[in-house]
Amino acid sequence: MNVEVPDGPGKLDKLRSSLPWLVRYPFWRAGQFIRHINSTDTRAHLIILVANHFEPAWNPAGLPMDWDTQLARVDRWASLARRIGETVRDHDGTPFRHTYFYPAEQYNRLLLERIAAMQAENLGEVEIHLHHGVKQPDTAENTRRALEDFRDALAQEHKCLSRFSKGAAPMYAFVHGNWALANSANGRNCGVDSEIQILAETGCYADFTLPSAPDVSQVPRLNAVYQCGRPLSERTPHKTGPTLKVGERTTLPVIFTGPLVLDWGRRSNGMPGPRIDNGALTANYPLDSARLARWRGAGIAVLGRPEWIFIKLYCHGFFEHDQSAMIGQDMQRFLEGALEEAERTNRFSMHFATAREAFNIAMAAVDGQSGEPGLYRDYRLQTIMSTNP
Repeated sequence: MNVEVPDGPGKLDKLRSSLPWLVRYPFWRAGQFIRHINSTDTRAHLIILVANHFEPAWNPAGLPMDWDTQLARVDRWASLARRIGETVRDHDGTPFRHTYFYPAEQYNRLLLERIAAMQAENLGEVEIHLHHGVKQPDTAENTRRALEDFRDALAQEHKCLSRFSKGAAPMYAFVHGNWALANSANGRNCGVDSEIQILAETGCYADFTLPSAPDVSQVPRLNAVYQCGRPLSERTPHKTGPTLKVGERTTLPVIFTGPLVLDWGRRSNGMPGPRIDNGALTANYPLDSARLARWRGAGIAVLGRPEWIFIKLYCHGFFEHDQSAMIGQDMQRFLEGALEEAERTNRFSMHFATAREAFNIAMAAVDGQSGEPGLYRDYRLQTIMSTNP
């Protein structure tokens, strides 16, 4: 069983592995400050998506749950998703929901039927997650086969994933298990340098793995929707790369990062001490207006469309002690408070999106579209489920 939480290195090891992005952080922050000075008072549109590392088999002991328990867990999750979706709607009337990145190596037909049924209820959309290279480095051939087999099962058997047009090849969003995208974790939990090339060739339109700090797999590039800056066949080609820009050509897969910011609100012995806010939805990092302001301040957007701000959060659906912060009462209170603030201040509006919808909105921005981002949820990619009778 793959337990998908970062390893527990000491403080010195964490600092050493974080240096590449920490060194870049002040320069990024300075750029944000300059952009803020030069910005107008245009109302912001916050496009909020949750990348859920959706593993019903997970348990703290490290051994997989039996199938009946997993099915019951998914059914309980569906009840929670239905409750919050019925109660909390965004600026467009769209219900709050997650994107379910289900692990390919844990495929079970009955489980996927249940999760696909959630998608049919508009409770979220299914995408691809993969743990590999855990016990020993994986091979490019095996990685390609695993992705293609799972992609085809999702598309053909469950009518999940999406297409650019009816009858075209299925496309998917991706999250790497244990964070190690393109062998970025010093050879652990992957082993395939050319992984992003394989993703591109098998239909991946965007990766939603990052941020992974304080894990060693965190790359220097942060707080951006961007393209890989190095050849896709090389190790960690997403280490650098240009931000998507209005009017410029985009090469897939796009890298969608969530916010990675320092929170100076915590104090130790009377002194401020930084805490990493990487958009994780957990019980030990309460949801409040200050976090929302930090996520908004990360300014993750397409260049030339700064008012469309992407806030990609993440969670592990079956860390049960965190479920209230993911989809339960704590999340509901937070969203209701944020929606009330949006209406009262008119400084921003909120739009709940799936990974596919966020990609579509980003592509609309690249094409020069403006106004309400919610109009572009189906701009390029449509779900297979909606285009099949």
